[in-house]
Amino acid sequence: MSQSPPSPAPPALGGLRELKKRRTYAAISEAAIRLFLERGFDAVSVAEVAAAAEVSKPTLFRYFPAKEDLALHRFADHEDESARVVRAGRAQGIGPLDALERHFLRGLAERDPITGLCDHPEVLAYQRMLYGTESLVARLHTYTRRADAALAAALGGDEGPDVRARLAAGQIGVVLRTLAEENWRRIEDAGESADAVCPGAVQAAEFAFGQLRDGIAQADRRG
Repeated sequence: MSQSPPSPAPPALGGLRELKKRRTYAAISEAAIRLFLERGFDAVSVAEVAAAAEVSKPTLFRYFPAKEDLALHRFADHEDESARVVRAGRAQGIGPLDALERHFLRGLAERDPITGLCDHPEVLAYQRMLYGTESLVARLHTYTRRADAALAAALGGDEGPDVRARLAAGQIGVVLRTLAEENWRRIEDAGESADAVCPGAVQAAEFAFGQLRDGIAQADRRG
């Protein structure tokens, strides 16, 4: 080629700031989780996390208002996931439950930790820490409530969520969490591998979404 390709335009300032913010979030959280897994959540202070992440305590608290949020940042990434799946499905003419079922089944195939079907040692250690720490379990409810609210808003469409959309979102949220917890239980408690659990996990997901369909389809105002 006789000419070099043009240099890409520099990112917008807002884009750079947002990228730096996301990287800082991730760096602080990863440092915290590493310490929590090594020594236990209650044994690690916020000051130690700040030092490990090379930020000040005030900076840390600007990103994470509570110590528990340091450990639950991974769940925050999934907070509006179901809502996004519903909206993306609608844009393609796919109903909410079909979109969510396809997404969950794809997550099982990819061994996404959010489905519970992941036997990576670090993931299992993280889940043991999470479900074995009362303050983290309590804080997790904050994330699940926001996730259900976001899903209800997506189901409600332009008019906003009514009681039917909120009930549907709550039921879907419980189903997704129950499926994930059952997969994790079989791997953690029964000692099965993710590959061994996968066929039963797929069957359970298909059964669960089949149960949801008749009662929840009517909650979606757009069909």
